[in-house]
Amino acid sequence: MTRFPLPRLHLLAASLVVAGAATLFLSSALAAPVEVDKVVLDAQAERIAAIKKVHPAVVAVCIRGGQGVGSGVIIDPEGYALTNFHVVQATGPLMQAGLANGQLYDAVVCGIDKVGDVAVIKLLPKEKGKAFPYVQLGDSDKVRAGDWSLAMGNPFSLAMDFTPTVTYGIISGVNRYQPPEGKGLLEYTDCIQIETSINPGNSGGPLFNMKGELIGINGRGSFEKRGRVNSGVGYAISINQIKNFMGHLRAGIDTDHATLGADVRTLSEDAELSQMVVRQVLEESDAFRRGLTEGDQLMNFGGRAMTSTNQYKNILGIFPKEWRVPLTVRRKSTRQEMLVRLMGNQATLKEPPTAPPGPAPKQPPVPVPKKGPVGGGEAAKMYEARKGYSNWYFNVQQRDKLLAAAKKHGDFSGVGGAWAVEGTYTMGEGPKPMSFSITQTKEDWLVKLKLTTDTQLEPLKQTSLLLQREPIGSGGLMVALYQYHRFLTTGPKGFIRQFAHGGNEPFYPYPADGSTPKSLASLRVDCAVIRTTHGSTECKWYFSLKDHTLLGFESYIDKGGTGDEADPCEVYFYDYKAVDGRMLPHRIEVRNGNKRYAILNVTKYTLEATK
Repeated sequence: MTRFPLPRLHLLAASLVVAGAATLFLSSALAAPVEVDKVVLDAQAERIAAIKKVHPAVVAVCIRGGQGVGSGVIIDPEGYALTNFHVVQATGPLMQAGLANGQLYDAVVCGIDKVGDVAVIKLLPKEKGKAFPYVQLGDSDKVRAGDWSLAMGNPFSLAMDFTPTVTYGIISGVNRYQPPEGKGLLEYTDCIQIETSINPGNSGGPLFNMKGELIGINGRGSFEKRGRVNSGVGYAISINQIKNFMGHLRAGIDTDHATLGADVRTLSEDAELSQMVVRQVLEESDAFRRGLTEGDQLMNFGGRAMTSTNQYKNILGIFPKEWRVPLTVRRKSTRQEMLVRLMGNQATLKEPPTAPPGPAPKQPPVPVPKKGPVGGGEAAKMYEARKGYSNWYFNVQQRDKLLAAAKKHGDFSGVGGAWAVEGTYTMGEGPKPMSFSITQTKEDWLVKLKLTTDTQLEPLKQTSLLLQREPIGSGGLMVALYQYHRFLTTGPKGFIRQFAHGGNEPFYPYPADGSTPKSLASLRVDCAVIRTTHGSTECKWYFSLKDHTLLGFESYIDKGGTGDEADPCEVYFYDYKAVDGRMLPHRIEVRNGNKRYAILNVTKYTLEATK
């Protein structure tokens, strides 16, 4: 028999005493559980409530047949949902979408944003007219590093019943810039960096704040070498950027992001407050025509102070092309504000590859279906291909919806004959008599205008650019008046070349009383746009999103030109009054370039019935 030395027996006895004491302490602890702080319990309850609130609207985006390729989220009761462009690139124009209720719905692509990696799809209800669950859009400009966030989706297609996976983590950074991947597409500007785990399959899924508000769409992540595990860095497209493009996406437009048409760089990276300086300006850009020159210091752009290249790239990337954006520059010791029409950049890009680039490098391959719609049913009836549009069907739907809403201000289809207008005009001096008329001849329409002199034009017959821009300094007011008459009286049938919804844009009508605005940014009114082409003239018509009033339009005689000749005739409408039951403007401001051409005050309209 082995004997332990005495010291060891003492150690054994001591160990038994300690073990007994620990057992008694544990029993006591189990009998009296520690009270959890109420703040912790409240935060947990808030988190669980937010998940419960939004999870019915989270989408598993699938190739027809049910194979999952990504995620999405429904944003309105009609079934419109947000996802990534690279997700719908994998599915083709027709796909299916699974919800947490376990059901698979047919869906069709609506609008795409190749550069920003965003797409809108439309789910079709099982029962006609039945509303879908949806989430509320938040304000991503209020998101701060350190905020908690929830990411939801279907990573690795784990949920066969489409119940979304939830991950929880903090916002690691805001206003991040991620350069384009591959062929210049999928550029993430002003995006949200998250610690919240996202993995392959989460692409296109929602990022929520703790109130259950949608603050971003997840799209890219950094993955370890095998390409399957997130390294802890993910990126979400901010919802405020997506809001800028929403009108385009809902209207089935293959949209594009903006460029300024100028090379802007940091003067000194080492300076405490870096200066952004214009190094070069393209002569064909609107920025050049508005007066932006080399050496100007860019102080403010789109409402943000500019002190770094990162800030500049971020703010530039959140706007669609052709938006007008106010910017402020310092030239020597003075500041100057200007309103600049932004250029597009997608025309210089090559066509995207047939295989999807994926949300991040070394993503697992995603199956790509054959081009064109696959399958039939109602979804196939809601897809119509047309150059420049991701789905022309939805453009027609949004266009006709806007026209129907605007029609409450008057139906002009019955007064397509001659129009005669009388009143006064001002050009910096007191009011003088004014009149114009629009009549139809055997071969053309004839526009007569009496301001400083009597002028007349046959807009479709006299095609000289010099004549089309009459009167001098107006940018083509006579052509604009003809286009206005045609737009109101004929609608889409009068514009064979183009009559399309152009998405949403800001419009900047000057004060109706003629006063100087405190800032150009203060003039902004958000509008829905109709784009038309008739003859050689392109027009953009701006309808208030608030009440669908036509606030004005731009008429381009030579949109592809350069120099001052490329500036449109800008027409702004005020002081609407009823004329034979139809609302018409009685104050019209005409501008061209940086200047006001004239103000027309109408006292009498005479509208002839359609012949």
